[in-house]
Amino acid sequence: MSIYDDIVHDEQNKRYTAAGLYPIFSVPQSAKVLIIGQAPGKKVQDTGIMWNDASGDRLREWLGVDKSIFYDSGEIAVIPMDFYYPGKAKSGDKPPRRGIAEKWHPKLRAQMPNIQLTILIGAYAQRYYLNLAPKTTITSTVQNFAEYLPDFFPIIHPSPRNNIWLKKNPWFLIDVIPKLQKQIAEIIQV
Repeated sequence: MSIYDDIVHDEQNKRYTAAGLYPIFSVPQSAKVLIIGQAPGKKVQDTGIMWNDASGDRLREWLGVDKSIFYDSGEIAVIPMDFYYPGKAKSGDKPPRRGIAEKWHPKLRAQMPNIQLTILIGAYAQRYYLNLAPKTTITSTVQNFAEYLPDFFPIIHPSPRNNIWLKKNPWFLIDVIPKLQKQIAEIIQV
């Protein structure tokens, strides 16, 4: 069986499989850039297409790539912290389930020997991969993105829910995004 099949048949994912839902991720062996985010949103889970929403549109803009490069080039991989939509919370979606990244990310990452940059989207991915102290803010992590290069590039989630954060932190679009786009362009020669 493949890792995909193992994830589908994992006991932790039984209720999703029973509901006809399937894990959302993409790990082309040729990938050079890996995107690790929180978990699929409702629209993404319903369509089975990663980053197939307003957040995905903004993410591609921030990366400086179009849909064909994002989806069809084999240059970009996507692994969420949880493979399934976790449901709604009071504000936004519920957090990804614990233990999923620990169990599956090493196996999936091992399938992609050419990864040159891992983009960590949001606090869950950043805390897991950067071993941040519990009180470290996403703002300080993103402001200090250069500390995590050349392996990791932390950014905020591109959700429209973060428009207020973007207005309060104009340096992100002015200073961080151009550097991210430059990194991506150098790696995948956009």
